[in-house]
Order: sequence, then C-alpha cells, then structure tokens
Amino acid sequence: MLKGRRILIGVSGGIAAYKVCEVVSSLAKAGADVKVIVTDAAGEFVTPLTFATLSRHPAFTDKDFWQANNGRPLHIQLGEWAEVFVIAPLTANTLAKLAGGFADNLLTNTVLASNCPILLAPAMNTDMWEQPAVAGNWREVLTYRRYHAANPGAGMLACDRAGVGRMAEPGEILAHIESLLHTKGDRDLAGKRVLISAGGTREHLDPVRFIGNPSSGKMGIALAQAALHRGATVTLVHSITGELALSGVRTIALTSAEEMRQEMLQCFPDADLTVMAAAVADVKPTDYHSQKLPKRSLPNSLPLTPVADILAELGKLKQPHQKIIGFAAQTGDIVKPALEKLRSKKLDVIVANPIDKIGAGFGSDTNQAILINAAGKQVEIAPCSKLEMAHRLFDFVMEG
Repeated sequence: MLKGRRILIGVSGGIAAYKVCEVVSSLAKAGADVKVIVTDAAGEFVTPLTFATLSRHPAFTDKDFWQANNGRPLHIQLGEWAEVFVIAPLTANTLAKLAGGFADNLLTNTVLASNCPILLAPAMNTDMWEQPAVAGNWREVLTYRRYHAANPGAGMLACDRAGVGRMAEPGEILAHIESLLHTKGDRDLAGKRVLISAGGTREHLDPVRFIGNPSSGKMGIALAQAALHRGATVTLVHSITGELALSGVRTIALTSAEEMRQEMLQCFPDADLTVMAAAVADVKPTDYHSQKLPKRSLPNSLPLTPVADILAELGKLKQPHQKIIGFAAQTGDIVKPALEKLRSKKLDVIVANPIDKIGAGFGSDTNQAILINAAGKQVEIAPCSKLEMAHRLFDFVMEG
C-alpha cells in the first residue's frame, strides 16, 4: 500500500518531533517516497539532516523557501507532488495558522498550495490543548473535509504533566496514512455506527487453564482503524490481551464467549454495520473450578458444553437497515463452508479466510481472502496487509 506513494511530512516545533523520525523511517523502509518540511522551531528539536537521512531526500526549510529557485516555487511543487500531507506534531501556533488560512512560512504556504488529504497530529501541554481558543481552532479545521485527525492521547507528557496532549503514536499515524492513500480522504462511513468483534475468546477450566485459539485480534484492530478513518463511529468488542492504541474507538474488553455474546447483543441494536471478526470458541469446559486444579486432579477426559452461536443470534435480530459481515476461517476448501455459513446465519457478506496459507490467518500481519455477498458475488483478495484487507472489505460492502 505504501510502495512508491508520495507522502509529505510537515514537522512543527514541539518535543514530539522526535517521534516523527520513526514515521519517516518506517515510510522510507516500506518503499514510500517521503519528503519532509522542517519549520525553524522544529529544527531546534530535530535537525533537517536527521530527516534528510531518514527520508533519503533533502529536508526543506524556510531557507529553501526564500531562496531563488531555478524551477517553479518550492511550495507549489511540493503541494502538487504530495498524495498525502501529514503535519506532526501540530503545535497550537500552526493550528491557529491553519484555522485562519495564514501562510507565513514554507509549511503553511504548502498547505494552501496543495489539494491532497492532510492528516493532523496535535501535540502540546494539556492546559494548552484545553484552552478555548485552541479547542475552537481544532473544531474549526476539522469542519474542512481535507483535514483528518490523529487525535492526541492521554499520558505522561514531556512537561511532567499527565493528561491529554500526547501525540498519536507512530503506528497510529502510519495506519492513518495508509488509509488516506486508499480512500483519498473519502469518508463514506460518516454517520454510520460500526460494531466490530475481535480476538480469540478463552473458556476457562480453572483460573490458569483454558480452551482457546491463536487469534491475535489484528484483523479486528485493522477493521476498527479502517472504519474510523472512513468516518464511522466505532465500537470494538474484544478479547485482545495487551494495550490497544486506538484513540477515537470505543473499546470493550472481555474474556469469554458468553461475555462477548452479552456485549454484542447489547451493542447490536445501535449498529448499522456489524463485523464479527472474533474467533469465538465453539465449546467450553462443562465445569469451571474457581481454584487452580492440582495436576493430579486434572481429568483424563474433559466434558465440553457448546457455547451460544453469537452470529446466528445477531442474524435473527437483524433489521432491514443493518448489515452483518462474518468471517469463516477455514483450511482446504474455503468457499463451500463459507457459503453455508453466509446462508444459515443470514449474513450480508462473508470473508472466507484460508488459515492454512503462509501469511494469512491467525497472528500474521498480512491476510488473503475471498469475499462473498448474499447475491453470490465473489471477489478474491490477494495477500496484503490486514489494514488493506479491511478497506477492501468495506469497499465491497459499500458497493453492494
């Protein structure tokens, strides 16, 4: 998704500029064509030479802007060249300039000379971020369709203050860049409420032993990112272990299939689009022991009880305005069982997922699939990143 794509990074003056080094380096390593504009203030934190080295291109400063150029004006060239423009960190000062349409340096002139989507990643002290003037400027710029938000997170800031104002992590920014390259800034899910399940459930025998599966939840996370970047209001019901960096997404953590069932049934009536990407257990131990069983007490055979079929329940509850997407993780012939699941559970789309292929299925960063809708239309998706797969799936759903 990134190879050969033209990405312009504008760095304004804040300590979070150091994080942008990882963004630039990752893009360049992925084969993207990356150019960087460094404001005078940003150069006090990270030198233009650093960004030039990481991007494999000269880094541009105001000295380049104001000097004579043999070609067309630099800000015009850069603005026309970029497919996606990222400003990170976005300071309160630069935000105010964008809100007012000011152009007093190379960065802000290039903004006005460009027409591509612009991703904004604010970073500042909490008190600064919460100032009414700054909040008003932020609301103002986001009314313009060109601007997209990588919202700041909460945490310990460089000023030793704990609060909101921490720049989005590099991984979030990279994912949003990939999304904008795919959608070209279109928000075709704006106004839609998207419900997604992710991860593999765990059915415990005792506090330390469980029946589970290798699902990492990466596909569900990618779906949540893609839906959010396309303008949806997103709820992610998940059994993913570890910290989730998904600012802007409502997340509900749980462990078992029954817990997931309860949360999905509660959230489902408000959803326009539901994607059941979780790998939910089919059975659970019949008996649960609240204390860890000694090894000598483990049963030679384990009685199992079926768990409720969440997807089938949702299919019965589906209203005319709602759509449900299911996943069928299969080995061997993936189409026949996927079609049976699509019909029996009253789904609108099924993703037939070959988990026995290299680079697909559980735990991988890539995926491949055959998408099938209720009308019988099939589209094969070659191996790609899970974020690209998510976007291809939403494209398929929106096309009908």
